[in-house]
Amino acid sequence: MTGIEPYFLGMTETRILPLELPLFPLGGVILLPGESLPLNVFEPRYLNMVDDVREDYGHIGIIQTIDGGEGDKPALAPFGCAGRLEHFEETEDGRYLIALRGVSRFRLEEELDVPTPYRLAKVSYREFRQDLEPPVDREADRERFIRLLQAWFNNEGMGLNWEEIMNVPLHNIVDQLAMNAPFSPQEKGQLLVSEDSAARLIDMEEIIAGRLASAAGGEPN
Repeated sequence: MTGIEPYFLGMTETRILPLELPLFPLGGVILLPGESLPLNVFEPRYLNMVDDVREDYGHIGIIQTIDGGEGDKPALAPFGCAGRLEHFEETEDGRYLIALRGVSRFRLEEELDVPTPYRLAKVSYREFRQDLEPPVDREADRERFIRLLQAWFNNEGMGLNWEEIMNVPLHNIVDQLAMNAPFSPQEKGQLLVSEDSAARLIDMEEIIAGRLASAAGGEPN
């Protein structure tokens, strides 16, 4: 890989983000900065990718697939998130159990013509400099958001440990829900590109309010 961009961890540690990033396309899956994404890797091309990543800068780009493309090369969403390989385990049957820690979102600039079995792209992080800054919570919004979330979960027949969630920072709740709750791929794409966790909270509230209104046969206020 050629081209790197530095980013900083704390006061003393500097790491790099590759400007040419191996891609792991996944339908309906997003990764957000600071969050962890576990993956069960079994396809030979992605086993090969993980092997190469472990010897290189240690980053993989998670990006959603969209309609279009050909065969085993579906079209890709315009944005994704670079994740740093933070856990690796090989199973007896040859699968890799890995976890990626989200570092920064990126814009897909150009897919590269390479001989590797996996896809590689030139990416830009310029629009997402804020991803490298500590998140800021808007705790005043917590109570209203939790009430809205409870209404949605009850309506969908989903459960959550509400006592436990009260001890989780609001930005983590929002970002984990964006990744793991049953939002559509389009909604996840919208949440991925929210400016930050505070903006993502507002966008998520609008999506959930719209769903509740639709279920009630009305329109959101």
